[in-house]
Amino acid sequence: MPHQQPVVGILHPGSMGAAVAACAAAGAATVLWCTDGRSPASAQRAARFGLQPVPTLRELADRADVVISLCPPAAAEDQAREIAGLGFTGVYVEANAVNPERTARIAALFPPPATVVDGGVIGAPPVGGSRPTLYLSGPEPQTTAVARLFDGTAVRAEVLGPRVGQASSLKLAYAGFQKVSRVLVGLSYALAHEHGVEGELREIARRRSDTYLAEPEQVASAAARAWRWGPEMDEIADTLEAAGLPPQLLRAAATTLERWYDSKDDAGLTLSDALDRLAAPERTGDTPPAEE
Repeated sequence: MPHQQPVVGILHPGSMGAAVAACAAAGAATVLWCTDGRSPASAQRAARFGLQPVPTLRELADRADVVISLCPPAAAEDQAREIAGLGFTGVYVEANAVNPERTARIAALFPPPATVVDGGVIGAPPVGGSRPTLYLSGPEPQTTAVARLFDGTAVRAEVLGPRVGQASSLKLAYAGFQKVSRVLVGLSYALAHEHGVEGELREIARRRSDTYLAEPEQVASAAARAWRWGPEMDEIADTLEAAGLPPQLLRAAATTLERWYDSKDDAGLTLSDALDRLAAPERTGDTPPAEE
């Protein structure tokens, strides 16, 4: 990566990707995003964060020194293959919630002089006071150079070590607890809701402030993000299975989240709505909706 400020490209400027890219702009000459096939919502997000539009992925790949991929897990490998196929020779930051084996496959798509840095974001998008951490692993000096892009910003970048797969593993280890916990809360409240004892469960939870049960409002938020979380649960299950650990709980969480897929990014969803949809006898969708 050049010593001067690099040009950065962001793939899929969603709520996390656009905000992270805006922070990277502090250490970059400019941050590019590709308008081809993206929705008006994506364009509005990118404009709000000051990202520079380019019409094609080829232009993004040709101009960028660093490309950061933050997209739905199911699209990560195809997106990487497309960028690699365009002859990208810079630093590719694979920052999606994908398992270490998939990360290694993505790294193998990029022959030298391209370099792949493994990444994982833990925390909410860096807006409104949120300060997520971007964990990085992979070869030096590229990993440290990527971390330096975020110096002094709302994203704290931390280098874990030299091995691709370390950052992915940490991201999934945390996400397995943090997200499945909320799925279990949803199931607990759905059960209580069906039998008219939701208020009593909430009261029990209030007396135990160390549990997600005390925050049932988080269930609606989880339902609105189920379209992203479901595929992530499958990635975590694959990682567990590869390590000789039982994956069934995470598989079940992914199946449970499918009932909320039609709640995609529904900011007005109430707890009662989310519980009713979870209790629906038929699944509302087998595949997550495409990201905007």
